[in-house]
Amino acid sequence: MRIMKSFNITGLCLFLLLCFAGSVFAAPQTKCPVMGGDINKEIYADYEGKRIYFCCPACIPAFEKDPEKYLAKLKEMDMEPADIPAEDEGNDAAPAEHDANHEGHAEHAQ
Repeated sequence: MRIMKSFNITGLCLFLLLCFAGSVFAAPQTKCPVMGGDINKEIYADYEGKRIYFCCPACIPAFEKDPEKYLAKLKEMDMEPADIPAEDEGNDAAPAEHDANHEGHAEHAQ
């Protein structure tokens, strides 16, 4: 009987660990928090030690207006921004040329 209780408690602990593991370990960012399209790793902004990637340079000003809104959006998408690479800390964002053919361009171009 005592062994059964031990197995039940161990099983319950493993179950709870697996349930919460998904919320603790969010996936790396693959979508733009502004437009929701695929990210381009050459287009990003650094904010509070994190690097946030975007689908196009036009999304950076929207992010800079309200970064917490878009960080919350990433969290809702179960994605986590990457840490700023050590060699890039202190550098400003590196906006690239705006490609008008990217996914969702018509929505933010207005």
